[in-house]
Amino acid sequence: MQTLPPLSLPPTGDLPSARGPAALLRVPVEVLGRTVREAVGEVGATARVAGRALRALTDVRTWGPLAGQQARLLGVDSLPIGLLLAVFTGIVLALLASYSFTSLVPLYFVGTLVEKTVTLELAPVLTGLALAGRVGASIAAELGTMRVTEQIDALETLSYDPYAYLVVPRVLAGVVMFPVVVAAAMVVGVGSGWLASTLLLDISSVQFVKGVRLFFQPFDVQYGVVKSASFGLAVTLIGCVSGLRAGGGAAGVGRAATRAVVFSAVMILVLDAFWAVVWLLQKTR
Repeated sequence: MQTLPPLSLPPTGDLPSARGPAALLRVPVEVLGRTVREAVGEVGATARVAGRALRALTDVRTWGPLAGQQARLLGVDSLPIGLLLAVFTGIVLALLASYSFTSLVPLYFVGTLVEKTVTLELAPVLTGLALAGRVGASIAAELGTMRVTEQIDALETLSYDPYAYLVVPRVLAGVVMFPVVVAAAMVVGVGSGWLASTLLLDISSVQFVKGVRLFFQPFDVQYGVVKSASFGLAVTLIGCVSGLRAGGGAAGVGRAATRAVVFSAVMILVLDAFWAVVWLLQKTR
């Protein structure tokens, strides 16, 4: 009978239980380091693209004819999704506010809550996140396709500044048109809250309008518009950076679009917190 070779065990130092806490912590530390390195690289790349775009602003003859077209693509075509979100946001806010208020709180405060919440927070943030998925991914995919097919190199060969031709009109369109879409969403959100209050709740139009006018301040709208302009700058600039850095064929274009959406959403939340701090400091003065 043939005998089997003796079973060889790995040395004690190679067993998982003998690796010690240092080896167990090595993987999380490596992941954290790689994440931080990639984040710093993204910040550096964004700063470089922003600097090149600022220098390209002087080339008005290149980006001027394209700005209107990009404003229509990024702003006007994004109105349906922004208004749709605003409709349901206003309805939900009105219903939840009336449910949360007790008999000690007058019902006209439903109008106050809807107006303040929509104009200060929900209209800019929800619309910005929705447009980050639509606008940011579209810009990254378009520029990424041009990069992997060497169309951007062809522009440089033809003496076109790719930043003036591709980046500047998109960034300007985002800064200008994001506030337009958000302002329309504010109006529709408050209007849908008013309709929900009058049709579904025991609140009259006079009560709702009284609540809206009671604590309304022009600063509410100005704050939301300025915040949305910063969102437009972040989404379009990150989309351009992701597209210009794309590589590796179709898979690289897909990764660039995904990266643009993720980083844009994170940046919107960071900017939202930043503007909240600014608003708090302005109120305490």
